[in-house]
Amino acid sequence: MKTAVLRKANFNSAHRLYNPLFDDKKNDEVFGLCNNPNFHGHNYELIVKIIGEVDEQTGYVYDLKILNDLIKDEIIERFDHKNLNLDTIEFKSLNPTAENIARIIYEILRSKIKLVYEIEITLYETPRNYVIYPVK
Repeated sequence: MKTAVLRKANFNSAHRLYNPLFDDKKNDEVFGLCNNPNFHGHNYELIVKIIGEVDEQTGYVYDLKILNDLIKDEIIERFDHKNLNLDTIEFKSLNPTAENIARIIYEILRSKIKLVYEIEITLYETPRNYVIYPVK
């Protein structure tokens, strides 16, 4: 029987939402205050959900210590206290919206976790704004 295990983590990052194909007026209309040329920051809350079968020998779906270390090494080290637009290769040419950040996190973790497990990323940009990726 499939079971889900979840791990929470936090990281703090700055970003600017901006499309270089838009002029300044259009960027302001679309992204508002999030288009601040001096950037702005968020205290992101990340929830990684792994779904799989419970291992009969360990009783685990997935060892949460291993998941914690993976999140720390692959996500927190990469994005915490960084300017996503300037300090990361992932967002050099990709607008760092919450939707895109969640997808990038998924892709990073998906490459490290066996395909036998389903993965879902929930990313809170604020307590009221969050995204889930992928949606099935």
